Amino acid sequence: MPTPPELRSALLHHLRYSAGVEPDRASVLDWRVALSHVLRDRATAPWLEAARRTRDEGLKSVNYLSMEFLPGRLLEDAAINLQLRDAVVAAFDDLGVNVADVVDDEPDPALGNGGLGRLAACYLESMSTLGCPAYGYGLRYERGLFRQHFEDGRQIERPDEWLSHGDPFSFTRPETAYEVRFGGELDEVDGREVWRPATRIIAAAHDTPVVGYGGRWVNTLRLWSALPGGDLLDLDRFNAGDFMGAADLETWARTLNRVLYPTDTTDLGRELRLSQEYFLTSASVQDVLRRFLATQDDLRRLPEQAAIQMNDTHPAIAGPELIRLLVDDHGFAFDGAVDLATQVLSYTNHTLLPEALEMWPVDLMRHLLPRHLQIIERLDRRIHEVHGHAADEVHLIEHGHVRMGDLAFATSHRVNGVSALHTDLVSRNLFPHLEALTPGRLINVTNGITPRRWLKLANPALADLVTETIGPGWESDLERLRDLEHHAQDPGFLEAFGSAKHQAKRRLASWLADEHAIELPLGSLIDVQAKRLHEYKRQLLNILWTVSRWQRIKADPEADWMPRVKIFGGKAAPSYAAAKDIIRLINDVGRVINDDPETRDRLRVVYPPNYNVTMAEKLIPAADLSEQISTAGMEASGTGNMKFALNGALTIGTLDGANVEIREQVGAENFFLFGLTAEEVTARREQPDHARTAIEQSQALQDVLQAVAEGTFSPDEPGRYGSLLDHLWTSDWFLVAADFDAYNSSQELVDRTYRDPQRWQRMAVLNMARVGCFSSDRAIGQYMKEIWDLPPAQ
Repeated sequence: MPTPPELRSALLHHLRYSAGVEPDRASVLDWRVALSHVLRDRATAPWLEAARRTRDEGLKSVNYLSMEFLPGRLLEDAAINLQLRDAVVAAFDDLGVNVADVVDDEPDPALGNGGLGRLAACYLESMSTLGCPAYGYGLRYERGLFRQHFEDGRQIERPDEWLSHGDPFSFTRPETAYEVRFGGELDEVDGREVWRPATRIIAAAHDTPVVGYGGRWVNTLRLWSALPGGDLLDLDRFNAGDFMGAADLETWARTLNRVLYPTDTTDLGRELRLSQEYFLTSASVQDVLRRFLATQDDLRRLPEQAAIQMNDTHPAIAGPELIRLLVDDHGFAFDGAVDLATQVLSYTNHTLLPEALEMWPVDLMRHLLPRHLQIIERLDRRIHEVHGHAADEVHLIEHGHVRMGDLAFATSHRVNGVSALHTDLVSRNLFPHLEALTPGRLINVTNGITPRRWLKLANPALADLVTETIGPGWESDLERLRDLEHHAQDPGFLEAFGSAKHQAKRRLASWLADEHAIELPLGSLIDVQAKRLHEYKRQLLNILWTVSRWQRIKADPEADWMPRVKIFGGKAAPSYAAAKDIIRLINDVGRVINDDPETRDRLRVVYPPNYNVTMAEKLIPAADLSEQISTAGMEASGTGNMKFALNGALTIGTLDGANVEIREQVGAENFFLFGLTAEEVTARREQPDHARTAIEQSQALQDVLQAVAEGTFSPDEPGRYGSLLDHLWTSDWFLVAADFDAYNSSQELVDRTYRDPQRWQRMAVLNMARVGCFSSDRAIGQYMKEIWDLPPAQ
């Protein structure tokens, strides 16, 4: 283990030879470049050793395909897992440099949007911690999803230029590149199908080491960037004066890496999104085969050496792609290729939402991937040939669309949901016919989070208290938090626990003031809903209740109101009009409430823009109350709910996703439950005029909707929220009105409970102590045993 003087020397070395400056002229960026190289150096030896062992010992490896990886800043996490954080701090102190400034200079890698990407990052880190050989495969987006700004309360999207100063922690691998083909035609030659593509793009690899806790095993996050498959410039066209057209192929190639989730409301947008998914999948599957063939010569043994996990439906084309490569490039018969591919592939379903399951038009598939469409059509016929009338309700292609979720299920040997409730709904409502054809294929693996980032890094004061109380080792065995239960009645421990929470609140307050000029009253109950903006997550219910509370404070200002700060965080998809209306409503309501001298000391609304992992690391430790209020039966799992509970926040929530299991673990008495169940949601939706009936039965909700309709929060445009209001009165698919009064009653219980600080702290400690099973280490261990058939390498 290097000493602080040794790290100091290494920092100075890389400052001179990697950043190219002397210490007295070094900027914060220069110091960050130096630190990146120092930590990368320390990660490289175990990284190369892990690769050597995997290769020489013939270890089976996992290949995790995901459109999103959202790891957050890499440097502090790597320093913690290499067990160098204290030495790094000491080295910078000796150099007279503020290490916090250096760490804060690192941008969040803009490689994801929300929970899907954060989960993928947690899982890759846990695979390293458990010694599970693995590659994470994704795209190296140049500008990510977008940076969110607010103008007049509206969400404005700007490019996220996270690569503007390079990526010094990663390695570029020009020798690792693959041709990915698009379009063209099919010919039959000597009885075999030959694909003659119209466009060829090169996928070039960029590798980032992913360090496991303790630094004993390091895996790889391999991100693909796109280059044209020929010359970068058509010199003849350029010399003829067609300067822009001469770079058409380069432009198209770079478009594949420009942004995450291009808007798919146009034909070109849909084509780009499918192209991105295939580009990721083809390059990754080719890489899996190349690495296998580097040490083996019999592809029939591929399932013994490689597992490919499709993280949600985006990489579902992996089945047809692997079959295509086996048949077209390696001479397999079709049925043999299908059987082999199915043994290698597995699929995690993350959603019940139809728009997220993806259904691509057949015409688009034929235009872009004609060989794959042919394979999918043959797979569809094969299912019916094998299963006969039992498969009458199974269709990989239906109504002119390829059903990508069904395709992923049909080409996998294991399919998993991500919470007990979600897996049950997947079986009953999403794939009942495929499940009936292949009983036992569908299993549950409830999601998890890494305690290294989400407690040790994000909440150092609380992490130190845990170590002082129960000793080290909980970082890699989170079930040890159970030992905290013995201290839940100890006044001294509860006082220290409250002090750690207060430190987190002060840190959040300082960050909000410095970055956003937002004042945070530290004596208030901090109530946080931070997640992607979607109607089913019901940020609308939250802000409407906030309006109701404001109205009640104004009606009775002398009452003893518990001060509350409502914090929101999250982005809406650029084309999601309803979600963007909700964002504007939150900001409009916040402006009025925060400017009201009669109520502002008792109620605030805070919505810092551009929610990302770094912001989450500030919000989650400071939260007293975690809002997990989605419509029951619609959230697959959630992982934010786990992060808040791990950091000592109590949950107000519905019986949805992993909330069900969290409540079972922490105890019903330590969870603020409200709302309809999934079965009740289904029944309520079938009742005619249920929305109007629910509103007419709630005077409080009527008062809120009347204020919004009259323009109380949008006086310059009273009808601004007419569409939202009309939806609530006429359909209310997400049952905001039906759950409003129950939500209010639960929030009143929150107030009463928070008035007793020791009772609240005891509940918070028990929440924290009982959520050890939601570690991503547990989840990955389950994947290794039940899906990948893979023992740990250490």
